[in-house]
Amino acid sequence: MKDHRYYVYILTNQRHTVYYTGVTNDLRRRMEEHRQKVVEGFTKRYNITKLLYYEETADVRSAIEREKQVKDYRREKKLTLIALMNPAFKDLYDDTR
Repeated sequence: MKDHRYYVYILTNQRHTVYYTGVTNDLRRRMEEHRQKVVEGFTKRYNITKLLYYEETADVRSAIEREKQVKDYRREKKLTLIALMNPAFKDLYDDTR
């Protein structure tokens, strides 16, 4: 039986002016899609390619619920969440490789 992993993640642009929350079953692949601007939409329009935060779970329902929860957070709460994992707000993209 294959071990499934799901990720909730937060991205931003280089100037940290906008934030995007998403969910995926393959963080590395999804980051490549964001960086190469494969999919039309918010992240492409605002050049959102910097991975600031992610969390992992084995349960897809939990991942989807968590994504909804984080999307509902106000900006300050998202920034606090990011700071707990990534106090320097560095790009965690290399961690996915």
